[in-house]
Amino acid sequence: MRRPKVGLVLGSGAARGWAHVGVLETLLESDIVPDVVCGTSMGALVGGLYASGRFDQLRDWALKADWRTIVSMVDVGLLSGGIVDGARIIKWLADLGGNRNIEDLDIPFAAVATDLTSGREIWLQSGPLDSAIRASIALPGIFSPVDLDDRWLVDGGLVNPVPVSLCRAMGADFIIAVRLNEDLLGRRLTRQKPVAPTPAKTEKTENLIDMVRQLPTSLRQQAEGIKLFGNGDAPGYFDVLANSINIMQDQITRSRLAGEPPHVQIAPAVAQIGLMDFDHAADAVAAGRAATEPMIKAIKARLSDPLAR
Repeated sequence: MRRPKVGLVLGSGAARGWAHVGVLETLLESDIVPDVVCGTSMGALVGGLYASGRFDQLRDWALKADWRTIVSMVDVGLLSGGIVDGARIIKWLADLGGNRNIEDLDIPFAAVATDLTSGREIWLQSGPLDSAIRASIALPGIFSPVDLDDRWLVDGGLVNPVPVSLCRAMGADFIIAVRLNEDLLGRRLTRQKPVAPTPAKTEKTENLIDMVRQLPTSLRQQAEGIKLFGNGDAPGYFDVLANSINIMQDQITRSRLAGEPPHVQIAPAVAQIGLMDFDHAADAVAAGRAATEPMIKAIKARLSDPLAR
């Protein structure tokens, strides 16, 4: 009897996407090896580097990265359609080995992006991997859009946060999907009190808000006039952006998964990790492992039983 082709779908979630590393580690340790991988946003980043054979390097980098490392990747460029231009991210992807073509990867892979003009869902299944990942992670309001194949592309989470449909179209018989937007809504939007700046040498940067505060003056001046921070009574730019994205992706994910259910759904508990807390990889990875370990026995049972598929 033919072994079912296992598809792994890695959903969007910004910094919470480091949970995909823990999910993948646990699956691989249990000899559940995906034959097809697709992803949206951070799911595309983790999935793409796994498909290119650079998973160990990505994991090691993520676990070692502190706020200074993350700040070094932020190239502010407000005139390019986003706060972050993303050129440094492309270089980082290339340094990690993400500069191969998708069609030459070790296993089939695809990323999801959104056509900014038409709103269409775009499946990126060929061409440079680093460009596909950069397009898929182009979160509006944060990253500038990407000009790829004469289309301006942004984050795929706008249309398909957990792309089960893509994985099925790629021939997967058994689909494991990882969603990262569970239980994100309902938390307080505004801060309890104003956040006072503290010296960079003693303060640990927690998210992009603090990163921008500590950028050199010449770069920080580009952001003048934008209300980035909440004042205790009203939400700031990042508060509004993060919660708006959470609302949108929660609604889209529920709708898409209702019509395109995977065989297995894994939902790491990552609601405590902020949208831009990229230096919290250890917590996210642990959450990914914790969510996956109890599922292993059931996954293996369903894979071995044709009637369960």
